Amino acid sequence: MLPFAYRVFQAIIQEHTFYRAAQVLNVTPSAISHSVNQLEKELGFTLFIRSRSGVELTPDGQAIQPLIQDIVNAEDRLEQAAANIKGLNAGSVRLGAFSSVCINWLPPIIQNFKQDYPKIAINVEQADFSSIASAVKTGRLDLGFSALPVTEKLTVLPLIKDEIYCITPTDFIPANRTTVTAADLVDQNFILQRGDYDKDTKAALDHYQIQPNALRFSIDDQSILAMVEAGMGMGILPELALERISGDVNVYPFDTRFYRTICLVVNSEQAKAPSTAKMIKAITSYVTQHYPDKILHHSHMS
Repeated sequence: MLPFAYRVFQAIIQEHTFYRAAQVLNVTPSAISHSVNQLEKELGFTLFIRSRSGVELTPDGQAIQPLIQDIVNAEDRLEQAAANIKGLNAGSVRLGAFSSVCINWLPPIIQNFKQDYPKIAINVEQADFSSIASAVKTGRLDLGFSALPVTEKLTVLPLIKDEIYCITPTDFIPANRTTVTAADLVDQNFILQRGDYDKDTKAALDHYQIQPNALRFSIDDQSILAMVEAGMGMGILPELALERISGDVNVYPFDTRFYRTICLVVNSEQAKAPSTAKMIKAITSYVTQHYPDKILHHSHMS
């Protein structure tokens, strides 16, 4: 089966030190060093640069990393296929998600999935849209949640249109009492997560000519609500983010409606893995059941 050196190579990249890689693989640090030395000898070049802060790939190491990732992923798919043939339903799923999906969707999705497939291991990594798509492209994640547009060449499965709302202090009422207009936003500050200042959120802010010097950045969605509640400015959050967090604030639509399209991204090769295919089915079934009026029914290569 797969040479141990490839597993060592991947573990070092993920853990950033030989010591932690040894802990993950349940071997001694000397075994890790020996494996790396042997692999470097076989390849004919150095793979890692070691420093006090940890371990980094050399340019040569970076060049072969995607190839080794492909080999590791193919081995995982082979093991999963064999396990399914034997009726074990074994395997693993490495899933990337942004905060509102982690809070609102993943707990019930994973709970139901574990009931159906108790032997499939699930690993979740929280990150922003672009980091998730990049990790799926390189094969470090099997699939992930992102938002359109996706620039990487991946299979993209659009899920729902998620409306973006204006969050205001309770003493604020828009002039027309229903929607927030450009006139309501003159001299207003906005609070948002730094990672959200792109794509759909930026489109809404640009539409109303909100200048960068009127922006303040917060850590997460709940802290945005707390800062709005304290009168420090207005917030801008999608509907999904508001499902399980709360504050003494008002929520209004903009007079021009803005949406983000939440999607799944998956590497076409990893989509062939039985456990990944089962997770995709579990996610789409959950979203279809709980958001029947918002579900989108098409997929494409981006």
